[in-house]
Amino acid sequence: MPNYTLNVNGQSMSVNVDADTPLLWVLRDELDLVGTKFGCGIAQCGACTVHIDGQATRSCQLLVSNLDGQKITTIEGLSENGDHPLQEAWKEVDVPQCGYCQAGQIMTAASFLNNNPNPSNEEIREAMQGNICRCASYNRIEKAVAIAAKKVS
Repeated sequence: MPNYTLNVNGQSMSVNVDADTPLLWVLRDELDLVGTKFGCGIAQCGACTVHIDGQATRSCQLLVSNLDGQKITTIEGLSENGDHPLQEAWKEVDVPQCGYCQAGQIMTAASFLNNNPNPSNEEIREAMQGNICRCASYNRIEKAVAIAAKKVS
């Protein structure tokens, strides 16, 4: 089995896995970073979203063999103490119901706000539309992203 050295949350981590192993399973099963969730397995729901070099990316379809030299950030690495403006806004608005999609939602929103720190509600809605929330907390998600945008801009 090949050995891969990954830059995850600012740390160099080595894993011995098959080349075709999706990053999602490397994070969860090999590195015990379980904040990233399995949702659909076909990169359609967003539950598995992480950042690859700052860009929101679905980890369930991204092969570990394609990640050489790239910076991977998971929900655990978004902020050291869970106090990223999005995480704070999520608590302020009381967004989660079941919470399953929330890490992916937050990671998508964080990448979006890095590129657009002063979005309109329509831009927020458009940016977040690829992430599915089975509890339909979309209005609260949109509100929390707007609150976080004011804190980061």
